[in-house]
Amino acid sequence: MTLIPPSAFEITAMGYALDAAREAAAAGEVPIGAVLLGPDLEVLGTGRNTREAVPDPTGHAEVLAIRAACASLGDRILEGCTLVVTLEPCVMCAGVILAARVPTVIFGAWDEKAGAAGSVYDLLRDGRLPHPVPQVVVGVREDECAALLEEFFARMR
Repeated sequence: MTLIPPSAFEITAMGYALDAAREAAAAGEVPIGAVLLGPDLEVLGTGRNTREAVPDPTGHAEVLAIRAACASLGDRILEGCTLVVTLEPCVMCAGVILAARVPTVIFGAWDEKAGAAGSVYDLLRDGRLPHPVPQVVVGVREDECAALLEEFFARMR
């Protein structure tokens, strides 16, 4: 398999998601961040984990970024948008991504325990579901994304 280096856009966009992940860590949350960019690459929504503070099991970065983008656009369909997230989406987040019809998903680190975009499951690219299959770009700034999580959990031990 030939790996294509990430584009300047992907690297820059992941920087926004990493900023949100750092905010989550500073708040004592698992450091996962997401940003939803519109067709013109404007930021429509950002999210960071808030599961502990709220408490809410749906307080995942991806869900919060998608909610903010839908509110910003006044629509539940996010055509032409790009979701950038520091960790591979879980099953719940993959379902929300598909329901919102997000056409492009970029993520950094793989989630070997609960990922649903190619590691444990591959819901985002499962053509059997009644939703369009998004383009998935993986491994953008992967080392930085993984290091944030590793450092956070090392401090928690």
